[in-house]
Amino acid sequence: MSLPHISRPSKSVLDPIARISEVLFGLIMVLTFTLSLNAAQAGQSEVRTMLLGALGCNLAWGIIDAAFYLMTSEAEKGEDLKAFRAVRSEDNPQAAQRIIADALPPVIASVMQPAELEAVHQHLKQLPEPSRYIRISRDDCIGAAGVFLAVFLSTLPVVIPFTFMHDVSRALRISNGIAVVLLFVAGFYYGRITERSPMLLGLGMVVLAFMIVGMTMALGG
Repeated sequence: MSLPHISRPSKSVLDPIARISEVLFGLIMVLTFTLSLNAAQAGQSEVRTMLLGALGCNLAWGIIDAAFYLMTSEAEKGEDLKAFRAVRSEDNPQAAQRIIADALPPVIASVMQPAELEAVHQHLKQLPEPSRYIRISRDDCIGAAGVFLAVFLSTLPVVIPFTFMHDVSRALRISNGIAVVLLFVAGFYYGRITERSPMLLGLGMVVLAFMIVGMTMALGG
């Protein structure tokens, strides 16, 4: 019998809510740079400084978020391993069933019968002891890479107009328009996932993002 594989899927890549969150974070970060640009006074050097700042900031935060993802994934697998060992070492059926139920999503745990939980308990007791150490898996690395790309690539559509246009005012209008569209799409998609009004959440996401950017800039961010 093979060792149990203590692993979780790459949620930040596969989970739509996580993808939306990372994209929103990247958009809000880059907007704090583009909206701080004074279109009437900015020259090419100011635009270049803004571009480097926006790209550098999201590059750094993409790396940091990817590192946090790996840390969180390792911690979650550690909790899974802890629960697995607790169930295997527990001789009291009721106590083992409580541990199993606590490890399950509440909706699933609520429909599990004691006999079903006990069957899981007995099956887990038959499995061999897993490795002592939690290892970073290929899926973890894919998830971390997805987090980094979601944060960093969300910067590009908003800053691209400044790389092709010499008219800063026009570039800023187009950049803001792209940001509004992306924010609306993210909110719309979130509304569909949560089965709420996609249009209202799309508009709400635009308003909320610009409010956050405004507060950040007001506080010197």
